[in-house]
Amino acid sequence: MSPFHRFYLGRRDSASVVPAHPRQFPRDKARFLSNRTRMFRSSALLVTLVWCAFPVHAVTIPAPTLSTRVIISVRDQKLMLVENGAIAATYPVSTSKYGLGDAWNSLATPLGLLQVAQKIGDHAPFGAVFHNRRWTGEVLRPNTPGRDPVMTRIIWLRGLEASNAHAFKRCIYIHGTNEEKIIGRPASFGCIRMRSSDVTTLYNQLPLGAPVEIVQDRLPKASKMADPEVYGFDAPASASGLRKDSSQVKIASGPRT
Repeated sequence: MSPFHRFYLGRRDSASVVPAHPRQFPRDKARFLSNRTRMFRSSALLVTLVWCAFPVHAVTIPAPTLSTRVIISVRDQKLMLVENGAIAATYPVSTSKYGLGDAWNSLATPLGLLQVAQKIGDHAPFGAVFHNRRWTGEVLRPNTPGRDPVMTRIIWLRGLEASNAHAFKRCIYIHGTNEEKIIGRPASFGCIRMRSSDVTTLYNQLPLGAPVEIVQDRLPKASKMADPEVYGFDAPASASGLRKDSSQVKIASGPRT
């Protein structure tokens, strides 16, 4: 009979002897931890190399350029497009009927230097109705009674000064309007309203990053257009330093226009 056999209550049961694992001494544990640390360091180095090889590029707005710019006169209720120091076009507009300013819920038009942050409506039809910057599929004829939506094109402005720092989050646009019959006098809820035909033309001529100056005075004379210091356009580099990445800004769901 094998010495490993045992008997319990007259029944034979067999048990096999399993050799015990050698005891792990502290020096063995230290060696294991050392190997694991080296493994983690190698993995971290590999991740760092991959991250550097594929950098993340932030979407930024181009710096303002003086070749194409816009001046909006609250007193004249007109918008002037300037290209290469010459007046390219002048359009009637409507600023806010609630006055001037940049306070939250003021419904006022901000003054100062801004820039074109986004353009929305590239291929939208003439008279397209927008809600929360999306075309609803509806198209309106000018002066349709009982309606006052954002129409045709949206040129979204970002403030570059402390006096208009909230303009982007307040959703201050240059946009088309249904109420074309009252263009030329203050009638908006903060935005700059234009006729659909005029805003379409301006939209195609105005690049992203172009400076937009909203002033209380009258529009300057043609003789002053060659001077880049007129109305503060002498420091586009410092103005661009005030820009923020649009992905980091909390946006309102929609404006009062």
